[in-house]
Amino acid sequence: MPEVLQISDPVAVFALVAFLILLAPIVMGRWQLPGTIGLLMAGAILGPNALGVLARDQSFILFGTVGLLYIMFTAALEIDMVVLNRSKFHSMVFGLLTFAIPMSVGMVVGRYLLGFSWPAAILLASLFASHTLLAYPIASRLGIARDTAVTTAVGGTIITDTLALLVLAVIAGSVRGDVDDYFGYRLVASLGLYIFAILYGLPKLARWFFRNVGRDGVTEFVFVLAVVFGCASLSHAAGSEPIVGAFLAGLALNRLIPHNSPLMNRIQFTGEAIFVPFFLLSVGMLLDVRVFLSDWRALMITAAMVITVIVTKWLAAQISSLFLGYNKAQSRVVFGLSVAQAAATLAATVVGYEIGLFDDAVVNGAIVMILITCVIAPWHVERYGRKMAQHLASAPEPAGAEQQRILTALAERAPNHHLLDLAMLLRKPEHGQAIYPITVVQDNGDTTAHVSGAERVLGDAVGYLSQAEVPSTPLTRIDLNLASGILKARRELNATEVLMGWSEESRAPEFFFGSLMENLLRDRDFSLMVLRPREPLNTTRRLLLAVPPEADLEPGFNNGIRLVKQLSRQLSATALVMTPDKGSDRMFKRMRSLSPDCEMSLGKTSTWPALTGALKEQYRDGDLIVLMGARQGGLTWKSSTARLSEELAAMFPKANLVVLYAGEPRTDSPTAVVNPEAGTRMV
Repeated sequence: MPEVLQISDPVAVFALVAFLILLAPIVMGRWQLPGTIGLLMAGAILGPNALGVLARDQSFILFGTVGLLYIMFTAALEIDMVVLNRSKFHSMVFGLLTFAIPMSVGMVVGRYLLGFSWPAAILLASLFASHTLLAYPIASRLGIARDTAVTTAVGGTIITDTLALLVLAVIAGSVRGDVDDYFGYRLVASLGLYIFAILYGLPKLARWFFRNVGRDGVTEFVFVLAVVFGCASLSHAAGSEPIVGAFLAGLALNRLIPHNSPLMNRIQFTGEAIFVPFFLLSVGMLLDVRVFLSDWRALMITAAMVITVIVTKWLAAQISSLFLGYNKAQSRVVFGLSVAQAAATLAATVVGYEIGLFDDAVVNGAIVMILITCVIAPWHVERYGRKMAQHLASAPEPAGAEQQRILTALAERAPNHHLLDLAMLLRKPEHGQAIYPITVVQDNGDTTAHVSGAERVLGDAVGYLSQAEVPSTPLTRIDLNLASGILKARRELNATEVLMGWSEESRAPEFFFGSLMENLLRDRDFSLMVLRPREPLNTTRRLLLAVPPEADLEPGFNNGIRLVKQLSRQLSATALVMTPDKGSDRMFKRMRSLSPDCEMSLGKTSTWPALTGALKEQYRDGDLIVLMGARQGGLTWKSSTARLSEELAAMFPKANLVVLYAGEPRTDSPTAVVNPEAGTRMV
């Protein structure tokens, strides 16, 4: 191609790429196609094998590699660990099928149809067995990333890619003469040590960093980039590929980066805006149509490769869906996520070419296979993912659920970011509601200076929430006292939850039993959560939930448990329920039945007064203690329960502590609750 069209000025190159990233979704959207297809086509047309406007130089290779690793990292980062643990069998079934079917069919095609030697046929088959989660950003954008089928596809990816890369290591080693009696032992030992170091050591390092060093968003983001690409760069020493290291790093950091957080938003934004589009453009640039016009054998090899990978991946998705009970839309999304070839395919193709097993025809066939599957994958996920998203959107809300509105009471000289983090963790994005930060200025005759300070606090809160793309509506109230201002705003907004910080300036008994709390708790129509922060909430390892006896007979029990389970799920932290033995099994069964799902276990105590001792035995560094408070006049209210918050605050001075007073839903027809233990009927 003539070099006269080639743009060499780096500023002009970046400007052109920026316009392509901007225009591709707009142009493709007119035909209801994903923007990823437009970027692939742009790379093929403007690349060195067509018009030659863009050269596939080191900058494109660098950013493309980063984009590929970014896809694997974010896919693991967005996995719902609760769903993954629950669907481990699903991931195993799909991972083995999507490896075995393409592998077995590919060997037959390579050996008997294309006439390759057995080593070349086995390596060719490994190209079909692996896949890349190219279309995962589409699933994430559609809000189906935490669906069981999507989680199964993501979990199966690491199984099939790891097995395919092991095949590559063995074949390459045998051709090079590196395979001896100890080759298998060395490979297993190095991979085992590599996986252990990432999954066990990285979370400890990251937790320490977020607690002690990461005080601003830039520092945390750069730390994540450093550890992810550091893990990926060490993969070759372990006998693997960088995509495996990036995926393992995502799994290791999964529990430390909540989905609804500014850090997660920075990670997603950077990948989707820069790195992933560069990867798509670089893949499109690989296509060279001239090879097929000059060699009919290359055309036959390409056709065989494309047909084999599409048919076998479709069969694997269909058979897995039949076994696992997925519907048509889920099955098609699984196929779309698993049919795209890129990362391991390129790695195996390059290695096969270098050691003499593959020729130019196979290399170009692999490039065409990558390009075609990278077009099919996003189209399938976009089309059928929308159907899944519509189905999820039409699912009914739990009985008694209200439109969520979170009111967050802020103050000067207080750790407001911790409260805002809690609000983002509790927020349900599907409701589309803003978070309402509020400051209340006492009307003492001279409010000008205080209002100015309150507005600065609100401005900081709005900026912090905007970093996570969470809408906010700041409120300032001038009232006689704090409780009155909060309650009036709560009623105006019909807020379902009110969050406020623990008063560090007053003593705990005065705070909890003074007029402020008494006045707030008289309004039973909302849930009140009081947070005493000591560490970043994202470093939470586990929730210790203290529940008073017979709390499940209170009308607000369901609301309170749903909030705790939402918090547990967002933090990917197991909830250990501590409650007296009597009636605990009945209570725990009811907790498990409520949505959303989370990891829960039951820890019984002999009596309620023995709870503090049991908590002291169970407490570990990084635990978040949550106390289900009791409203005065309720079934579970006792003077000892009211004092418990003070005791816990003194007993665990360095622990994050939340006291939750659940809102009691209003209903025109009260539901009778039967206490099977006492035989009483309560309304």
